[in-house]
Amino acid sequence: MSRPDSSLATRLLPWAALLLPSLFWAGNFIAGRAMRDAVTPMTLALGRWLIALACLLPFAWRGMRRDARRYLAHRWLILGTAVTGVAAFSSLVYVGLHTTTASNGLLLNSLIPLLIVLAGAVFYRQRLTLGQGMGLALSFAGVLTLVLQGQWTQWRQVSLVPGDGILLVAMVCFAFYTLWLRQLPPELDRLGLTATQIAVAILVLLPFWLAERAGGTRTEWTLASGAALAYVGIFPSVGAYLLYTRAVQHFGPARAGLSIHLIPVFGVVLSALLLHERLHAWHAAGIAAIAAGLVCSNLAPARPGALIGKTGAPAPDKPR
Repeated sequence: MSRPDSSLATRLLPWAALLLPSLFWAGNFIAGRAMRDAVTPMTLALGRWLIALACLLPFAWRGMRRDARRYLAHRWLILGTAVTGVAAFSSLVYVGLHTTTASNGLLLNSLIPLLIVLAGAVFYRQRLTLGQGMGLALSFAGVLTLVLQGQWTQWRQVSLVPGDGILLVAMVCFAFYTLWLRQLPPELDRLGLTATQIAVAILVLLPFWLAERAGGTRTEWTLASGAALAYVGIFPSVGAYLLYTRAVQHFGPARAGLSIHLIPVFGVVLSALLLHERLHAWHAAGIAAIAAGLVCSNLAPARPGALIGKTGAPAPDKPR
């Protein structure tokens, strides 16, 4: 018989996997924006994944060797997830943050759950449960409340810049990454799979980094830029991706994707703690709406086939 504390940890682990990636990715957004003038986008993206691979490889090597033949059998899915969710998403976000505003970035980032649902419906015939639809609407309304600072008439004042288009492409990439990640067999070692995806992404990013250097752009290395690179290489890269992979396997892509709406929530909290920005009533209203949306979307397990439809991939695990 398992000990009660062990059983509690088992029940809480999926929820930690659902919540912590958004916290780490919120920090990545802040670090990328803060370092935009000191560290070039491709240097930040490539350095991030080199650090992540160095952290993972000693623990992932055994699983990578064991699953090498399975990687070949699923090579296109692994290539697709590595390119979209690892290489393209991170580099496009860093490029976009050079010109877009924080408000526009948060607004575009909040589109990821909607893009997951739309792409799943169009390409994979996925169906959305009533609870998930209500949760999506509530959490999206909460994000808009945060972005518009509680003034809903301000939506007309949001102006678009080139970085917004780049960020939108990044969000589309992450939506497909989430959908394709679910189709990878759950028996693949998660550490080995993540390290393999990162290794592929590094090979994809290397030519772009060389082209960036050939163009004359250079990184200004300081203690702050080094600390920022170390952070994005460990927490948003290793921790967040491993946990998000676990969340997608446990909750399914649509429900896990809803947790992306927590990124602006954590961004608000981090800004208050680190930048000493004031919290307002509309912060509380937006955070409450997002939390209600996440709870609503997870009130009941999804019906078999409701999230994957006719793709042949297994239905999402029931929360346990």
